[in-house]
Amino acid sequence: RQIRLVVEEGLNQLPYTECTVTTPTGHKYEGVRFEKGNCGVSIMRSGEAMEQGLRDCCRSIRIGKILIQSDEETQRAKVYYAKFPPDIYRRKVLLMYPILSTGNTVIEAVKVLVEHGVQPSVIILLSLFSTPHGAKSIIQEFPEITILTTEVHPVAPTHFGQKYFGTD
Repeated sequence: RQIRLVVEEGLNQLPYTECTVTTPTGHKYEGVRFEKGNCGVSIMRSGEAMEQGLRDCCRSIRIGKILIQSDEETQRAKVYYAKFPPDIYRRKVLLMYPILSTGNTVIEAVKVLVEHGVQPSVIILLSLFSTPHGAKSIIQEFPEITILTTEVHPVAPTHFGQKYFGTD
């Protein structure tokens, strides 16, 4: 449920236009439609847990992926894989990563997006749990990025991906 709430709030941050919707019973309703050019990017593997929540709200949204792993000794994040829609530089990006601890993984992911022409100001990070240190690290590196989270606490629950996917 928390994933869905964060995704919905992220979608609320995206640009939209007003439109008239005709219901199946023929009634007119003043609604909104997302402007074209939105996509999701999940940081593998735990970020993939948020994809279904995004798909539930936007069935046809394009989703890219980034695989980043930290070196065991140096704790330095390294990008192993990145696949995005070809026109990602023209899109608003919902970057999905549930547990924000140090911020290193997200910083590397944003650097990859910037290398592909994405402006940090159009990136919205969707996270479930964040540490103050992780959020500060990201904002210091990329002050234009938007961070949405359900909780900021000094200790982030680790091993989210293993618990969610049942691979303890």
